[in-house]
Amino acid sequence: MKSVAQTLVEWLKSMGVEVVFGIPGVHTIELYRALPGSGIHHVTPRHEGGAGFMADGYARASGRFGVALVITGPGVTNMLTPMAQARADSSPMLVISGVNQRQTLGRGMGHLHELPDQRALTRVLGPALHLEDPKALPGILSHAGRALTTGRGGPVHVQIPLDLMDKPAPATVPLAAPAPSLPDPAKALGRIRMAKAPVILAGGGCRKAGAELQALAEAMGAPVVLTANARGLMHNHPLAVPASASLPPVRALIDGADLVLVAGSELGPTDYDVYGTGGFEIPHQSLIRIDIDGAQLARHSAALTLQADVAAILPKLAPPRPVTDGAARAAKTRTAAFAALDAPYQSDIRLLEALRDRVPNAIMVGDSTQIIYAGNLYYSHDAPGGWFNAATGYGALGFATGAAIGAAFAAPDRRVICLTGDGGLMFHPGELRTARDEDLDITFVVFNNHGYGEIAQSMLDAGAEVLGCTPTPPDMEALAKASGLRFDICSDSELPELIASGKGPRLIEVERPRVVDFG
Repeated sequence: MKSVAQTLVEWLKSMGVEVVFGIPGVHTIELYRALPGSGIHHVTPRHEGGAGFMADGYARASGRFGVALVITGPGVTNMLTPMAQARADSSPMLVISGVNQRQTLGRGMGHLHELPDQRALTRVLGPALHLEDPKALPGILSHAGRALTTGRGGPVHVQIPLDLMDKPAPATVPLAAPAPSLPDPAKALGRIRMAKAPVILAGGGCRKAGAELQALAEAMGAPVVLTANARGLMHNHPLAVPASASLPPVRALIDGADLVLVAGSELGPTDYDVYGTGGFEIPHQSLIRIDIDGAQLARHSAALTLQADVAAILPKLAPPRPVTDGAARAAKTRTAAFAALDAPYQSDIRLLEALRDRVPNAIMVGDSTQIIYAGNLYYSHDAPGGWFNAATGYGALGFATGAAIGAAFAAPDRRVICLTGDGGLMFHPGELRTARDEDLDITFVVFNNHGYGEIAQSMLDAGAEVLGCTPTPPDMEALAKASGLRFDICSDSELPELIASGKGPRLIEVERPRVVDFG
């Protein structure tokens, strides 16, 4: 009989895991003993938070769950921010940690890395599973596997006590695929057939349903408003509106609809009310919602709700004939939405489009920085799953560096472009060296305005003195050299050609107006 650690690693392999991200410690030695020979590649980040963001980026780019291995105590607390980001964006992530010996737990005796109850910290973010007896391991892994491969997705934490890591454990059983179950679409289809001016709002839940979404849109003749997490779907399609519903012209399109079909979107403010103006409201009698999460469906009043996988239910909603003006309504909205943006945002969007056109089919991973805010407001990417960032939902600064590494492992045949600011890069600068160690084709682009420009502008807009927004960034060329990366510095206009001219790992600095000069 194999040990708990060996059985767990074999289960990971059986679930299709090819890479894990983690930093070893005394509480996880047995897991690391089991990894060699498993065929699973191990990547060592420079911070456990980086491991979490790598697992998240891997999940988003691959469509499979990512895995992070951490020690008990500080390893787990360093994972909380990545886990919260993964929860907000329904990104499946398995966190495996050690924990102190069972007889010490909760006693406050001062053992190494001791927490009163580390499981309580992660329980609010997703399933938190504790192994109390080796015989229970197959059931725990089955529970984890179902949570990671069905439903909404998000983080799952499995903790193994130190005194059980090397104990014999029974073999796991293959995870049985759940029988598909779909609600009756008849009532929804009846409403769709009657609609004269339908609109579809597509969220991150549609990322794996691009073909089904496009087919339904064409069958309905409905414009499709894509949230940030749905960008990359329906690129250049005449019915696509790759613009935020926070923009007045997009809201006008939705307000003018007699039926709004919301597929895989939580209707959250960071997608639908970025400016905090309020006023976004869909009359419930016009609203049909589709989501795999029943709890999410209960959060908004709607005429009809369908709890189902989006890809499975959309083909059953196609009416016999489309309305005829959908493409015209979509085109009018696209033009007006772009015109509604201020000049700096328009300039950043044109830069994103130039990058996309010079490096087609790339994965663009973003942090909370100005060019990403612009893209989330208006930008059409050319590949499904190729545009994602942490500037919506939970909004964890420092996400992009690690997430880009995870994406590069998930899609080794695609270019990865990491778009970050000097502030975000400083959260996890050590991961630049991880990219070098693994020889990954990532171009890290840092837009350097020497501070937190968005926050500084918000302070000015609020009539407050700008304070705390100008931390001095490092010398980027020296940072690149210390990390073993090729370095270039350029202007906005030079960036697309420079990125296209060479592969990574590399760091490109783009100088922007300094925060100290704001106002």
